[in-house]
Amino acid sequence: MPIASTSSYTKVQYLQRQAASLLLYQSVLQGEVGMAFLELLQAIRYTDADARGCLQAYGSYFHALAAKNQNWEDYLITQLLFSDNPFTRLAQVREFEDLPPALVAAVRHDLQILQSLYECSSASLSEWIQGVAHMPISPVVWYKEQELLGGETKFATYLQELDNWSDAVEELAAYYRQCGSGLFAEYRALRWQAGQFIGIRYSDPIKLSALVGYESQKDALLKNTEFLLSGEMALHVLLYGSRGSGKSSLVKSLLNEYSDVSGKGKAQGSLRLLEVAKSDLKDLPAIVEHLRGVSQKFIIFVDDLSFEEDDDAFKALKVVLEGNLTARPQNVVVYATSNRRHLIREFFVDRPSPKDNEEIHAWDTMQEKLSFSDRFGLTLTFEPANQKTYLKIVHHLAAQAEINITKEDLEFQALQWATRHNGRSGRTARQFVDFLKADLTFFHANNKTSNT
Repeated sequence: MPIASTSSYTKVQYLQRQAASLLLYQSVLQGEVGMAFLELLQAIRYTDADARGCLQAYGSYFHALAAKNQNWEDYLITQLLFSDNPFTRLAQVREFEDLPPALVAAVRHDLQILQSLYECSSASLSEWIQGVAHMPISPVVWYKEQELLGGETKFATYLQELDNWSDAVEELAAYYRQCGSGLFAEYRALRWQAGQFIGIRYSDPIKLSALVGYESQKDALLKNTEFLLSGEMALHVLLYGSRGSGKSSLVKSLLNEYSDVSGKGKAQGSLRLLEVAKSDLKDLPAIVEHLRGVSQKFIIFVDDLSFEEDDDAFKALKVVLEGNLTARPQNVVVYATSNRRHLIREFFVDRPSPKDNEEIHAWDTMQEKLSFSDRFGLTLTFEPANQKTYLKIVHHLAAQAEINITKEDLEFQALQWATRHNGRSGRTARQFVDFLKADLTFFHANNKTSNT
């Protein structure tokens, strides 16, 4: 028999029934925090005589919240907004009036349940534990200031002001239509790995303002990306050129330029960067179909692209670039980087010769290989940096890093670095400035210590 007070026992029993009756939003309670919450309710209802199991369950719940670094209330709302279920998916592609009535009714039902779980605060649970375990004081309550971001904060505030969450169905559908759901709502950067999407929590923070040089290439890529974000038909892009010229950094900087939900423009915040390795390009047609109809805009990023002859990845990419009977989705483009102008390796033995056993239309085969890069709608060429461009990049990065040495000394050291390391390039400039910044900081710290 439970030894909890009649009042807490009744409340806990009610919450357990509520949680068990969710129709669409079961995923809200399937994470570590949600499972710890349910196990704690169970422990409060059916605790041991000495309450050890109940205290352990509370410890697991506290640990899960601390590991997530969220309050219970914030956690519940983020799980609600990131949930992937039939309603969240359909709400992205249909107007609210066109959603099935049964689906809308199920969401109203689930929102009432989630509101009751939301109101079961960690402070309330701590008080229940105190009563069940006969403790002189209640256990420590996990709490931190609210840190939801952008649209999440706005929607959380909206829910907090509502007396009845079931009235929020239409606004919730509008949120999913604008921000998406599931992994695509939770992460700005993702990768395709082992046949599934994997969220990247800490994406490259490179900013567009950190990149200098190749201004015309940068402007062309930005314009094409804005076409994508505005819903126009954007082009697939090949960024070709020498190593270290900033091709990959330029693509990655787009994410930080356009995915900020606080930025201007109705499409701001909708950009997602999906990294696909060359070994996974065979899955590209399936990936594109997964992304069709999703509210966000996707750049499929393929770095360091090249192919061997008869490569299956070549055939898959060709289908995506050229299309087939399936219409191309307007929310997806491919941005690929390569050090090779001709993406398929060609050997002298491949060239036509008048031997009887050669292919009759060998020139056609060779031309198909050589022209594959032309299937990208836009090709941006990054030539090797000359000394002037290299030093311009160095000065720009040094100013951002607040390095305070003379222009002459900076240029002398930069040229020495390029000679001894990887030659003149944006990558070399970045490596030099990073090293110089660390060296000057380290020297200053040691010098200050020795003087004291």
